[in-house]
Amino acid sequence: MKRLGSLCAAGAIVGGALLLGQQIPEPRKQFGASVTGAFEGWFNNEDGSRGFLVGYFNRNIQQELDIPIGPNNQIEPGGPDMGQPTHFLPGRQWGMFVVPVPKDFTSQDKFTWTLFVNGQVTSIPLRLNLDYVISPFSEIAVNNTPPVIRFEQNGPSIQGPIATLAHAPARTASLSAPLALTLWVTDDMKYTTGTSAPLTTPRPPVTLTWSKYRGPGAVTFDKAKANVEKLPSGSDNSAFNGKAMTNVKFSEPGDYVLHVTVNDYSGDGGGGFQCCWTTGLVKVFVQP
Repeated sequence: MKRLGSLCAAGAIVGGALLLGQQIPEPRKQFGASVTGAFEGWFNNEDGSRGFLVGYFNRNIQQELDIPIGPNNQIEPGGPDMGQPTHFLPGRQWGMFVVPVPKDFTSQDKFTWTLFVNGQVTSIPLRLNLDYVISPFSEIAVNNTPPVIRFEQNGPSIQGPIATLAHAPARTASLSAPLALTLWVTDDMKYTTGTSAPLTTPRPPVTLTWSKYRGPGAVTFDKAKANVEKLPSGSDNSAFNGKAMTNVKFSEPGDYVLHVTVNDYSGDGGGGFQCCWTTGLVKVFVQP
């Protein structure tokens, strides 16, 4: 996939604002700026279904925001809840979640994600525009594929940015003790750039970032960017086999969702190619 995906995402951000008759969103600030959804594109699954891949851009450098599902955070028609985050990290967050595309959805149909933050409304359309087709499961230049992750050593695998609440494993925690999170990951260790130049600076083949996705209180990880320990090769003979562990604490009881993004050599957003990273969600019920 060419870097068209990045341009599409930028166009969706600007275009969404213009759809509401607004000016182009303001530059980044420490606090008080807007948050805009980012339409990365849409893709076909092996089973014939389709998905919209969506991220966001929080223009606040220091301000993390919680925006509950409802009038201020809605995807319509059919929503307001279509699995979008209610907690927004600063900066550009690539391909955080997937909105399944209905079978009867046409190129004339659209979903609209609207956010009202710091007194500013932004909105983006999600459409089956042919200019927005992406390949998040394979980068064709070297056949690079996203990391494969598991929340249990021999449990179900996830590959690609396909995190959905419907398939999120569930955990139970308490306020009195941290919850241990372990992630197993494999990767093909393939790499490409726009110029096909080799890596010039050594870096880990796999990196990951945990974050709060939904929940009533503060979430604290002892290592949000947990180190990935290299393990001996497994039965699948993957080029890289590893494990990452972290602990997480919660400030209030209730229902939470945690999000993890796992990048390969391509880095954030696939380096503009819309491949190759993997996302996962974990539901946590926190008892008093």
